[in-house]
Amino acid sequence: MASSHPSRFASISWEGDSWEVLKSWPKPIRWDFGQSLREMQLGRSARLNVRPMQSVGAGVFELKDADEKTWYRLLYLARIDDVIYVLDCFEKDTAKTERKELNRARQRLSAVRVRLMERKKNEKRKK
Repeated sequence: MASSHPSRFASISWEGDSWEVLKSWPKPIRWDFGQSLREMQLGRSARLNVRPMQSVGAGVFELKDADEKTWYRLLYLARIDDVIYVLDCFEKDTAKTERKELNRARQRLSAVRVRLMERKKNEKRKK
């Protein structure tokens, strides 16, 4: 999860269509997720329930919220170098997360890890 003493305010990297999906949710749900993300940016614990999603990958967590009709989920890669990577946002109506959602998050996680490795290689070359 987030480090207990972050050096800086974390930025958020919205992967794929995750930002557009979140914006389409009802205002109270968006507010709940926004508050939790803000807490995480400050290095604090999220206000919403969080659970590890090791089925997606190491360091991936799920923020959970619901209204009377729908369950809302946001999958993110924990803070790395002052960035929180939001991998996927989706709605669900059963207890089990659909395989397509897990696969999409895995693909986005792979893309993030490739970018992070490339950035590290480039930083080493500059030294």
